[in-house]
Formats: sequence, C-alpha cells, structure tokens
Amino acid sequence: MSSERLAKIDDAVRESIARKETPGAVVLVARKGRVVYRKAFGDRAVEPQREPMTVDTIFDLASLTKIVATATSIMILVERGKVSLADPVALYIPEFGKFGKERITLEQLMTHRAGLPPDNEIADYVGKSIDPMQLIYELRPSYEPGTRFVYSDVGFIVAAEIVRRVSGKRIDEFARKNLFVPLRMDTAFFSPRNVIQALENEIRQRGYLTAQKLEELSAAIKIQEALLKNVAPTETREGRWMRGEVHDPRAYEMGGVAGHAGLFSTADDLAIFCQMILNKGEYNGTRILAPYTVERMISAQSLPTSQMRGIGWDVNTAFSSNRGDLFPVGTFGHTGFTGTSIWLDPASETFVVLLTNRVHPNGRGDVTRLRSFVASIVASAITAVPKAAQVDLKSPPHFVDAPRAVINRGVPTGPLHPVLTGIDVLERDGFKQLEGRRIGLITNHTGRDHAGRSTIDVLSEAKNLKLVALFSPEHGLRGMEDSPVTDQRDQKTGLPVYSLYDKDRRRPAAEMLKGIDTLVFDIQDVGARFYTYITTCGYAMEEAAKNKIRFVVLDRPNPINGYDLEGPVADAELAAQSTYSYTSYHSMPVRYGLTIGELAMLFNSERKIGADLAVIKMEGWRRADYYDGTGLEWVNPSPNMRSLTEALLYPGVGLLETTNISVGRGTDTPFEIIGAPWIDGQKLSEALNRAGLAGVRFVPVRFTPKSSRFAGEQCSGVNIIVTDRSAFRPVAAGVEIAYQLNRLHGASWKVDDYLRLLVNRAALGALKQGKTASEIAAAWQAGLAEFARVRVKYLLY
Repeated sequence: MSSERLAKIDDAVRESIARKETPGAVVLVARKGRVVYRKAFGDRAVEPQREPMTVDTIFDLASLTKIVATATSIMILVERGKVSLADPVALYIPEFGKFGKERITLEQLMTHRAGLPPDNEIADYVGKSIDPMQLIYELRPSYEPGTRFVYSDVGFIVAAEIVRRVSGKRIDEFARKNLFVPLRMDTAFFSPRNVIQALENEIRQRGYLTAQKLEELSAAIKIQEALLKNVAPTETREGRWMRGEVHDPRAYEMGGVAGHAGLFSTADDLAIFCQMILNKGEYNGTRILAPYTVERMISAQSLPTSQMRGIGWDVNTAFSSNRGDLFPVGTFGHTGFTGTSIWLDPASETFVVLLTNRVHPNGRGDVTRLRSFVASIVASAITAVPKAAQVDLKSPPHFVDAPRAVINRGVPTGPLHPVLTGIDVLERDGFKQLEGRRIGLITNHTGRDHAGRSTIDVLSEAKNLKLVALFSPEHGLRGMEDSPVTDQRDQKTGLPVYSLYDKDRRRPAAEMLKGIDTLVFDIQDVGARFYTYITTCGYAMEEAAKNKIRFVVLDRPNPINGYDLEGPVADAELAAQSTYSYTSYHSMPVRYGLTIGELAMLFNSERKIGADLAVIKMEGWRRADYYDGTGLEWVNPSPNMRSLTEALLYPGVGLLETTNISVGRGTDTPFEIIGAPWIDGQKLSEALNRAGLAGVRFVPVRFTPKSSRFAGEQCSGVNIIVTDRSAFRPVAAGVEIAYQLNRLHGASWKVDDYLRLLVNRAALGALKQGKTASEIAAAWQAGLAEFARVRVKYLLY
C-alpha cells in the first residue's frame, strides 16, 4: 500500500470536520492482516464540554449491530444445526405467523426481503404495558415477501428474538459468550450504562454478599465507569447527554438491547471482527465461523445487482455509499446511523473502519460523502494487483453510488389505535365513579365522547349523579371567543355557566361552588406549557382543595404525543409572578410529555395542593401516538388551533407571538407562517434552511393578516412546512427562528418581549449574546433532565 496515498485520509477527515459534518472521527485501515493506518481526528465531544477524540474512543455502533452481533449469532446457530435459513420464522416464533407472514423465512429476514416495513411506529415500543414484540407480530407485510429489498430494522429485531428463543440467551449475552469473549473484543458490549446499572442492582438486591464478591462487583463497576468516560456522546434525551445509552429510540425503549442497534465498541475491536471475516472465520487461533459460513454470509449472487445483500451484509444497494468509487462489487460492509461504517475487500485483503458520532451534538451531521472519500482513498492506495473479485457477475456490475436510502420515519401509516377518553370510560362504566355526586363541570366544546356528544349532555342525562353548574375556560364554552368571557346560562340545560376567563377572575369563587361536591375537568389540551387550559385546571384544583371538594379529571391524549420533552423549564421565580403565571402555571418545559390527567397529578403533588384528586384514565392510548393515531375526531381546541400540524408547530412558533411578529393569526394558517413588514422573507428562509433543522423546510411568503397583529399590513416571512414529523423538534425550530431574527433583524425585532412565554432568563440572555440555537438549548438541558426525573413518577400509560 502507498502510505503517501493513505495520508490523504487526513485532509478528507479534517475537511469534513471543518464543514461540521462530524465533530471527530477514528479511521483504521488494515491490509493482509496488518494495520496500516490508525488515527483519531477532532473531538469526541463538543458539548457540554470539549473532549479530544482518541483512538480508543467507544462508539454507539447503531446498525453495525446487525452484522457484528445479530447476523453472526444467527450463523453460529446455523452451524450448530439449531436453525436453518430456509425455515419460516413462524417455526421459531409461532405468534409471528399470521396476516401474510406465515411463509417469511429467516433468510428473507436477514437479507431485508421479508416484506416488513423499515420501522414500525415508535409508539409500539413506548409504555408501561406494551410488549413491542407482540405488536410486531401484529404487523402485516408492506410488500410481497421475497420480491424486493427494503431495509428493515424490524426484521433484525425479530432475528434477535429467534436467537433468544433458540439459545435461551438474549442477543447481548449470546454474542458476548460466543463472539466477543473468544475474540477478546473487550470493549464490545450493549449499552455500557445499563451494564453499570445491572451491577449496582445486583449489589442492592442480594441480601448478603461476601467481601470478595462485593469487591469483584465494585471493581467491575469501576472498570465500566472508566470505559464510560471513553464513550462518544450522541444527542440529548430528556435533558441528559446520551453517553453509553443507545441513540436509536426503539432500542432505547427495549432496554438498550436489540437486534438492530445497541452495540458499542472501538475501532480496534471492530478491526478484530473484520479480520476474522477476511480470515474466513478465524482470528489469532480462535475460530468463530467456518469458511463456508463466511462465504454464505457475503454471497448475494441470486439477487438483482442493484439489491445485493448478504446475510446481514450490504454488497450493492442504495446503502453502499461507504464502498466509495473504486472498490468493486463483491466487496461488502455496513453503515450505522450514528456515523459508523466498515467496508471489507477480500480480494485485496483490506478493510476500512470509519467511526464518527456525526449526530453529536444536534443530529445534523452527515458523513455520507466522507465515507465514500475515505473508501476511495484506501482503494487508490492499494498498488498491488488484487485477486479476482469475490462475486463474479455475468453482466456488468450496476454500481449504486447513492447515499443511504431515505426511510420515512414521519407520519405513520396503517391502522389507527382507537382510544376511549375519560368520558368514554366513565360513560361505559355507568358513571359509577361519580355515583351520587353533585357535579360542577369545567369544560368547553372539546369535551365530548367518541360519538360526538358533549360531556355536558352526557352528564346531564346521567341518572345516578347531578350536574349542578358549568365552568368555561378561555375562549368560552363553545371555543369561539378571543376575548374575556362573561358568565351566562346554558340554553339547553338551563345551568349557570361561570367564566374562568373573565376580566378579573381566573378561578371558581367559593359562592360558585356552593352545592357542589365534585369538580370534573374535561378539556382537550395541546401539550404546550403556555396554553392556558392547563392553568385553569391547576387553579380550579387549588380552589377544590380549599373548599374540600373532590377533583376529577377525565383524561385525554396529549395531541403532540406524551413522549417528547422539549424546551426550557420556566424559571420558578418568574412563573410565580402575575405577569407570567397564567401562561406558566408551573416550572416545567415548553413540551412536557404528559396528558392533562398526569399533569394534574404532578401539579397536585409537586405544588402540594392537597386536592382529593382522581383521574379517569383513557383506554387504548399509547404514549408516542399523535392525535391522528387515536381514531378520535379533531375539534379545534381554540379558534386559531385548526389542525394537528398547527398544534405541533405551536410550542415553537407560539413562543414568538408576544414579540412584534405575526404568527399567522388573522390568516387561514395560524402558526404555519410567521412574518412582519420589516422582515426579509427571502433572507430569513435561506438562513433557516441553511441551519439544517431536521424534518422541516422554510419557504418565503407574503401575507396580510385580516386581524390581530399587523392587521391590514403586508408581511414578509416564511411558511413552515413539516416534512418529517418524528424528526421535527418544534421548540428547536422556534429558537432557531428567534436566533435568525435577532441576527438578521436585531434592530427591528423586540427580543426582550421573547421572555414573556419563554420564561427563562438564561435562554433569553444567551440569545441576546448571539449564541446559536444549539448553544441556547444546551443551557436548559440540566433543568430538562431534572424535570424528566420528576415527570416519570406521574406516568399513567
């Protein structure tokens, strides 16, 4: 090999780091059993503090798990006569064999030709009572099994379950015993943070430990903690940096151990694995696989040249960008979402390991081109004529140089998951939870059952309770008002309707509560801290406690899911002030990831309200579901909240509306557009698109609001288009808009007014100092993490 040519890797990697495609990288190249290049570049962490990259850095390997752990484990079981690639999956997992999946074979799983989708919904993995495997078994094929290649995480999750059922060991245990330990891959393990927790749990749970055993466990914990310091962090989750925790959300919800992701390791240990494969299954005197087994794993002759996959291995598909321009078809490898990749050429006895954590710190990095450049440089450095290619194609090879194929992780498809809300459950149960009670109902037009009947009508017609009075929140009983609401009388029932959004009143007064022994709350929230219905709930619960009245919440879905947390936690001292308290009732983040019932429980406990609180739980709701997955009819919660898209945008765009910006009120698309007469929409859209926010695009637009801010004035701004809902982070987008407004139009934009709904002085201060959106977000992560620890106590689903 030409060392002079290999040295060009240095420039390629440094240029990629300079383009902010990744904070750092480790590259290792070997030829004919000898390492010829091994170097670290840049940083393994840039937040919360900078750490230099080292060659022994441990990376979240993401989908390299598929080949290193899962595919290899399956082939070990094939060698032992425990499974056959030709067998139907249902032979090992009977529950899998239905809805057209009966004849799917293990080989089809391992070559991504099983008819399974790229991913099933994240909601299938989230929740206290959900077994994700059972929900996978309920899937229907998305195409005829065996007819084409569609890259699928689901297939490898199922493959790992086969390993467990056949061997009696989880994939992490099986791979460690049969692969990592024999090869002395000492830094290859699943979720190192989980290893530490398991060791600590063993110490706590054992009633008695000998001094020697305690010393052994304590030493093991220290070793793992030392290794953890070498792990490259990825992004933040629930306010903490993911370091030693798997980045993939589905693997995370499965406890960090899954067949498609979860493995961590170093370049050196991956080099051992790659050399074992090039040695046809043997390394340093230890045989893991037979030569025929390795040949079978990398063989793809029967597949179309543009869809060539081995058993786990990528040979020639739209995912093969890390092959570069020069390595021929017949070479093979794999990539990982976090920025990892390996590529092997048996003809020249060469392999390339490229490890990055391109998703750090904000998920925006992209090393697709770097992978290709490094592979091409390595291939160009091979000066001796290699042997014949591994795969001899009769027709000219169809090279596929496209980057990783796009997987739609956005709006889910398939059947809905019908939900019974609190009022539906109450009605089904014959109102026994409220039997004999005298009810004051806090509701509006969103309070309705599955059939569309208002909660007012449902409760007024119930025979075993007495509806005494009604209470309306902001926007009134019918949700049509955009100004303070006065008391009135309901025409249909004749009941008094007390306003909880009058000029001088936000709470039910004691005289309004006379003759009432139970307050019932049934209003659809939108999942944002500054939407006032949740404050109405908190205020009413306080008054119920003072007056010794029971408080019952009829639970409803968080429409933008109950899974994601985002945004700064409101400063407690600001939230206590009257200027902020109505839109920041409690010190919590902008997106809090709770239902209204769970939020009421948190308020009651954390604020020490002391109410006699009961929550009528929903049935069928899944934490990560958006509203359009529930089967419930959308009803505009307020006059300007006209769609689920607007509800999703609201936590970020809504933050801006207390400044001198139009957020689209008075147009047909509130919260989907922002602008002002003094904004240059072309420049703003260019800057926002250049920022590379995931799941969203910005289009320059002009509009004239008919009412609200800038009524009758033409505004220039941007239309916000969500392209991938699951990747989109609305608060991050809102803060990026604020950053660009301050940068481009600092003289016109009233930045200090941003505090009104942001309610976080540190975040505003960082914005005024010119900090970037990611730097601003970094400032609130500690508070978000603390809220996440509190929040978990109140999860009902």
